[in-house]
Amino acid sequence: MELDALINEVIVDANGEDEQLWAFRQAFEDALSLPADGFVIGEPVAVITFDYDGNERRGLTARCRREDGSEHVVAAAEVAFPANTNLSRYLAAYRKWMGLDPYPAGGAAPSRGNRRYKAKTGDLDLTSPIELIVFSVKKKAARCRLPESERVVTLRAPRFSKLVPGEIAKIVPHKQWSYAGHSYLSGQILSTRLDVATLGLVPLRLEQRGTWDPKEEYWGEEGEVLDARAKAIIAWGPRQSFEMEQLLPMDDPDDPDGDPIIRSNDLESAGDYEAACQILMELCESDLRCLDAHAHLGNLIFDHIPGDAMRHYEVGLRIGELSLGSLADGLLPWGWLDNRPFLRCMHGFGLCLWKLERFEEAERVLDRLLWLNPADNQGVRFNIASVRARRTWEENE
Repeated sequence: MELDALINEVIVDANGEDEQLWAFRQAFEDALSLPADGFVIGEPVAVITFDYDGNERRGLTARCRREDGSEHVVAAAEVAFPANTNLSRYLAAYRKWMGLDPYPAGGAAPSRGNRRYKAKTGDLDLTSPIELIVFSVKKKAARCRLPESERVVTLRAPRFSKLVPGEIAKIVPHKQWSYAGHSYLSGQILSTRLDVATLGLVPLRLEQRGTWDPKEEYWGEEGEVLDARAKAIIAWGPRQSFEMEQLLPMDDPDDPDGDPIIRSNDLESAGDYEAACQILMELCESDLRCLDAHAHLGNLIFDHIPGDAMRHYEVGLRIGELSLGSLADGLLPWGWLDNRPFLRCMHGFGLCLWKLERFEEAERVLDRLLWLNPADNQGVRFNIASVRARRTWEENE
């Protein structure tokens, strides 16, 4: 509906396809700040201008400059911009008017193997603290992105290994340089914070999966006394069931051993923690919306560093929550497989809160988890009584 309104706004006074194309060309010129970073078939380019040469079949064109300085003209519909920007909104409206998918699969997010923009001199102000979005932590440095940009930089800083993909790090910059085609920044980490709205992510899709009726579920043997939770769920009545989109960027459906989460788990079981972690970090670098990567990064350190594990779980939880605006009182049942990454993040987050003796917060999270998945495949009901009784994790063991 939003795109339809934007299309009508652009072509309101235009008669015929030729005039409407000129209207879009003028709208692009008026509304968009160019040059701007974009992608053409995964290749980073600077979009310099949009134009229309009178060829209705071709439509609008875009003049683009590659990183090597060469310029090329392509159909405007072939260009992609970072998600959730004014640029992507106008281009989506144009594509829809053309009869094309306004948001083609993959969007503008660079996938694994695609090149990314490198932060250049002038992109970073080294005279004051700056913020960077962390999207992976490697052996010797962290890969980061500038907010509201697709430009990336590799951060070298003390204690960089404590950074968490999806968080925003505040840095006192020291030096910026380039080496072997990559952009580097050294500095001191002042603080980190989580603000998923700043990440510019497209929410994961929710698909309706029918109506769930509590009267058709098993709540125990006949005559068995129901707990207050079960009574409340049954009293509420039928609710809509949903399945959340799951992203697994490095998965190869044609390779039975291609699931990166399984490979990471196998490496962890074999004692190769570092290799297991790096697979998960590569998933985050490919797409921060890979919730299972956040969940399993939390799992890797859950037993030893619950405070840091909680940060990983919370990133996945908050990214998943971007999709819940349309959920209302619906369910995300464990039985729909693609819901499991989000439910794992929520479960891990709640257990970490309990471990850290933040009982009230843990109770709220676990209660909500039971509401979203009343079948309780994760065994939350066996722990929440201890949380309510304010028994510590150690006392419960």
